[in-house]
Amino acid sequence: MFHNHPLGILAHNIFIDILIHMYLTIDIGGTKTLLGKMTKDGSIEKSIKFPTPTEYDEFIKQLEDNIATLTTDKWEIVCVAAPGKIDRSTGSVIAFGNLDWKNVPIAQDLEKIAKTKAIIENDAKLAALSEARALNPPRAKVVYLTVSTGIGSGTVINNVLDPDLIDAEVGHMLFERDGELVKWQSFASGKAIVKRFGKLASEIDDPKIWQIISRDLAIGIIDIVANIQPDIIIIGGGVGSHFHKYGDILNTELKQYESPMVPIPAVVGAKHPEEAVIHGCYQLILDHLQKSD
Repeated sequence: MFHNHPLGILAHNIFIDILIHMYLTIDIGGTKTLLGKMTKDGSIEKSIKFPTPTEYDEFIKQLEDNIATLTTDKWEIVCVAAPGKIDRSTGSVIAFGNLDWKNVPIAQDLEKIAKTKAIIENDAKLAALSEARALNPPRAKVVYLTVSTGIGSGTVINNVLDPDLIDAEVGHMLFERDGELVKWQSFASGKAIVKRFGKLASEIDDPKIWQIISRDLAIGIIDIVANIQPDIIIIGGGVGSHFHKYGDILNTELKQYESPMVPIPAVVGAKHPEEAVIHGCYQLILDHLQKSD
């Protein structure tokens, strides 16, 4: 039979090799969750997006149902990105930024569903990792900002997540506004934009509105620059995907605050503003597999 022929055996082995190199990547957002079936070369073979339920138990149920539609093949590893504070030793999320879930054992639950190893990391940190490694030419110190439902960040030093800032939550920085101390993301996030202007970023074309938004973003960015002094800042997320509308305005706004002690780096849009987290999952998987070898 053909399957006993050397060419048949080779074809069979290649087929098996493809099957066992399917990576499941999961980006949990405050409003939607994105699943990606990725091959070992980092290609997204198939993806599914569904609204994130407010209840964790319902989320796990829908997650299991959607994962089953991606493939019946064996997953080699799963990476889940969560918008919250991570307990990396247990694979749990202590608290979510925009979801009312606390101390959920998501890595364990995913291992039961996918029947393989699950690794977990903060979503903004993973997006930072993928976008920093995609830079050409590379930069030594990169800050990534995701401007979506909230505002998150990640700092990458020489293509590795900075362990000293791995739990940083820049969206929770406090600023005085109308006589009160409020979180940066309360007035500069995508959610805040909708609340203030009644429009999504995708619906805004007025340069005057983008000037206001850019100033609100600059207020937080200048503090990040003063403290970290990055070589470049990358903006992703839902608002980041419209960077072409306000990038020049934002960079001009930031230049007003430049000084010899605080040079302003280039601020650019993300290469994959909506899929940076999924690509970051892939990068973390590669790092994990390399350490396991």
